[in-house]
Amino acid sequence: MNPTKITIKAEVSANRQKVWDYYTQPNHITNWNFADPGWHCPKASNDMKIGGKYMARMEAKDGSFGFDFEAFYNEIVVGEKFTYTMTDNRKVDVHFKDLGDKTEVTVTFDAENENPVEMQEQGWQLILDNFKKYTENH
Repeated sequence: MNPTKITIKAEVSANRQKVWDYYTQPNHITNWNFADPGWHCPKASNDMKIGGKYMARMEAKDGSFGFDFEAFYNEIVVGEKFTYTMTDNRKVDVHFKDLGDKTEVTVTFDAENENPVEMQEQGWQLILDNFKKYTENH
């Protein structure tokens, strides 16, 4: 059975190179990779090569819960797109479309089976919206 795919998007008011850098560099990832102000991303690492590992630690600020989001790269076209597979074998595709002074970021991911699709879409969209806000303001 093929997994349900969810697609989210954001149009970021920045050139594609800046958007790519802010999306992939750990010193930026820790500033935007959370859906809610009650959470944070205290550490991230990104070995951006085929087979390389991406890791972002997400934690509730009150210390009540946390987890490591980990994935391994399958494809990378620098500045344009990448795909990775999460440790539960779900796939994620991220595309960066140059719109001149703006960049459209599109993320398509395999849904997991534990939570409603709408909840997953909302959570990932909130993180992408946080990325947009951070990138446009720095």
